[in-house]
Amino acid sequence: QVQLVESGGGLVQAGGSLRLSCAASGRTFSSYVVGWFRQAPGKEREFVASINYSGGRTRYADSVKGRFTISRDNAKNTGYLQMNSLNAEDTAVYYCAADANASNLPRTRRDDYDYWGQGTQVTVSS
Repeated sequence: QVQLVESGGGLVQAGGSLRLSCAASGRTFSSYVVGWFRQAPGKEREFVASINYSGGRTRYADSVKGRFTISRDNAKNTGYLQMNSLNAEDTAVYYCAADANASNLPRTRRDDYDYWGQGTQVTVSS
């Protein structure tokens, strides 16, 4: 089992940047695929980005490609989501998740992920 804690959210103006962190404890972090999801008020939780064990493979939602970058530091048991060129549509609670799948593929479905953090609020003012 792994415990996840997100941080780094906040209020930012449109066009600005934020970096979210996901600190993991428990079982070996490097054996989990890490994903980021977000949920805006009144909407379903949606996939944002995911990264495999080593960081060599990533996937992104079309809405964030070219603006967001997912990464990880296994030595620090931490995952990151760098968010640039933020706009009002990026306003949401952002969740970090861990997927114990043995295939090591960065997956996109919520149901693929076994563990979740409590979320961090990101608000972009226009």
